[in-house]
Amino acid sequence: MNLANFKYSFVALAAVAGVFTSCSDSDDNDFDDNGSKVVLGNNRVFILNEGTMGMNNANITYYNPDKSGDIIADIFKLQNGVQLGDNGNDLIEYNDDMYVAVYGSNYLARLNSAGVEMVRKEFASDADFRGGIRSIDADNGFIYASFYGGVVAKFDARTLEVKAKLTTTGSNLEDIVVEDGKIYVANSYAIIDGVYTYLDELIVVDARTFTQLPSIKVTSNPNRVLEADDKIFVISNDYSQESYVLQMVEPRNDNKVTVIGYATDMAEDDDVLYLVDSRTDYTTTPFTTTNTFYSYDIKRGSLSNTSFLRNAPAELASASVYSMAVDDETGDIYINTTYYTYSNGDVYRFRRNGTFVEKFDCGGQNPRAMVFMDR
Repeated sequence: MNLANFKYSFVALAAVAGVFTSCSDSDDNDFDDNGSKVVLGNNRVFILNEGTMGMNNANITYYNPDKSGDIIADIFKLQNGVQLGDNGNDLIEYNDDMYVAVYGSNYLARLNSAGVEMVRKEFASDADFRGGIRSIDADNGFIYASFYGGVVAKFDARTLEVKAKLTTTGSNLEDIVVEDGKIYVANSYAIIDGVYTYLDELIVVDARTFTQLPSIKVTSNPNRVLEADDKIFVISNDYSQESYVLQMVEPRNDNKVTVIGYATDMAEDDDVLYLVDSRTDYTTTPFTTTNTFYSYDIKRGSLSNTSFLRNAPAELASASVYSMAVDDETGDIYINTTYYTYSNGDVYRFRRNGTFVEKFDCGGQNPRAMVFMDR
């Protein structure tokens, strides 16, 4: 696929519309595409490109997995007439809407299913939120968010009105997930007298009362958190270890913590945890990266050291993997790589069985998160 020749002219948009199926033509399509300047497909993938801190170049790319139309780089700007902002940090889907957290510009926005902004909540004027929004999750009509500065907040999912906030939970918070009425947040690090101090706890909050519960001790510097099969999976960047440490927390087993192995990123579908351990040797010129792909069967509690990829392009073995995601409808696996500030990242798409489908330009720098919307 080629996005270099995509033009934001009405001529090009009309051409794209000709090969897409309009959601307004179907009675069983729940998508809200009001205000859209382009007709999108029935199955949609949105890629949040984080951009480079301070460059105001975060964006959202649209990709049609049915391959019935062009990739649209920066669909947010196309639909809204403005840049997404500085440092896009999280993107989720909830009730057929998307929610995007932009850390550097420090706001949370609700977008419809075509990427048109419906509501925005800016945080610059609230001293409690000035540390910056980091991660979001959704449950039971609310959006939950973590902030640097130690704040956990609860927002109405429609209006983004602040419903509750805790301001003394921790220091610099990273990933947040909601599971079985509890909120789990990675408490990553603090800066004390100019020195980084890495923390070792998963903060727990009662979602209903919004009161803090006893924290869970994990490996130092937790940053990635994921929920699956009533368990919480945590990745910590403990600098004393040879790589990032993958752990499993069992809330229904007295919060037992088990170290599974090493992984720098993870994605889950159908109780299978897809993992990559991406290690870079910075002593070489140029730097060299080695990726190990493997999986963990959550139900069986078994680790498979065999790669879940079959015929991956050779360059993926040494590419810088920035994130991974799985389409929960099709099982397709997406592995997103970065060239950091040098150029746009790439996306490698595979079938559930590991068969390679295609590679394409993600339309921005540092592909951070993906949302899948399927009719």
